[in-house]
Amino acid sequence: MPLQWSGLSPELLIAVERDSGEPLRSQVERQLREAIRTGRLSAGERLPSSRELARGLGLSRGLVQDCYAQLQAEGYLLAQVGSATRVAAGACGPAAPAPAPTAPPPLTADFRWGVPDLRSFPLTDWLWAMREAARAMPAAELDYGDPRGSAVLRDVVAGYLRRVRAAAADPERIVICSGYAQGLGLALRALARDGIRTVAYEDPGSPGSARAVAASAGLEAVPVPVDRQGVDVRALAATGARAVVVTPAHQWPTGVALTPERRLALIEWAGRRDGVVIEDDYDAEFRYDREPVGALQGLAADRVISIGTVSKSLAPALRIGWLLCPPSLTQSLVEIKQVSDRGSPTLDQLALARMIESGRYDRHLRRMRATYATRRGALVAALDEHAPDVALTGLAAGFHAVAHLGRSADERAVVAAARARSVGLYGMSACRASGATTPAQLVLGFGDVGERAITAGIAAVADVLSGRP
Repeated sequence: MPLQWSGLSPELLIAVERDSGEPLRSQVERQLREAIRTGRLSAGERLPSSRELARGLGLSRGLVQDCYAQLQAEGYLLAQVGSATRVAAGACGPAAPAPAPTAPPPLTADFRWGVPDLRSFPLTDWLWAMREAARAMPAAELDYGDPRGSAVLRDVVAGYLRRVRAAAADPERIVICSGYAQGLGLALRALARDGIRTVAYEDPGSPGSARAVAASAGLEAVPVPVDRQGVDVRALAATGARAVVVTPAHQWPTGVALTPERRLALIEWAGRRDGVVIEDDYDAEFRYDREPVGALQGLAADRVISIGTVSKSLAPALRIGWLLCPPSLTQSLVEIKQVSDRGSPTLDQLALARMIESGRYDRHLRRMRATYATRRGALVAALDEHAPDVALTGLAAGFHAVAHLGRSADERAVVAAARARSVGLYGMSACRASGATTPAQLVLGFGDVGERAITAGIAAVADVLSGRP
């Protein structure tokens, strides 16, 4: 159904030339006709009311009504009493938008990684926070502000990170950004400005994004292996890099936590190399079977850039994140942020601050920990019942796990066979720098898939997972 506009009239660019010799009515009709034919006005689009268009052009309302009536008679417009005048379907020319492609068939279960439960987004709390933020926001907050972001949010985030992540968080050295990708880009550009030319990243990890963001900053990206203790610091030292991107609290995607010994070794490496560690603190709020792991930044605030976001805790679409910056890099990061976008949206920042201050953010996290723990249990139970020979690891935190297939398994064939049964599975090969498909492993995300779908999905592909004919 068309949207109801409650009398609000849209604007439309039409220019009339009173000295051209062409009648004014002809000019208006011609320009409307051309706008529809070329697709500048699309099918179903609402036109201004005759009263508003006449006022804007300095013409009589009757003249505009006559133009609308003529174009309606030619089949360009549709009008009903008491309703808006709209462009008729089929009247637009080849420049009109093409029909949307047919949507792919839905999946019984989609074990896509990195996505939280989107249906559980606390919309009521977020709308409350937006209203509260807008109600209390001084008019000065609507101006171009500090490129670091809202002082209110930076102060609240600093307190939250000190309390929850044991971070050395100073509001003066926090930069608000639009999620992890922008945060990493800002960090690498600041490091490039500081003379660093090579950045290392974990393998397995996120090779595609690491390489792309590094290349955009003019840096070379090199992989460093990860073992059961986390990133291999000796291998890192052999690369010659002076910067490394790590996920120490819950390594993506293996799920291991960087051991205390490796943490100290990594910090010592950074000191020896005059290097910087970029900490991706992406899902540390969600833990189940282990004690909390503090942020690496809390041990070496002068050597670590820590990046956090609400993409996993709330939703990716909010596009809110932050960087905890070392003193030596803060000014450079602020300057780059200023040039990039002059600052992130203020109202959203103030709303997040209200969410955290009110306790609603913590309440949502507690609720989601319980939800993900239940889904994790459903995944373990389903594999125990239907594919007991498939081992699961990386379950201590977050909302994904690694499934280890048999030695003879073909990772790509398993993924393809599952898709044919309407189950989305995703191979570890996409997370490896080499793209190797051995050993055959799957990264099973359970953040945005319910317990029933988890059970049904695993049951549907049990024989494929186990390698049974």
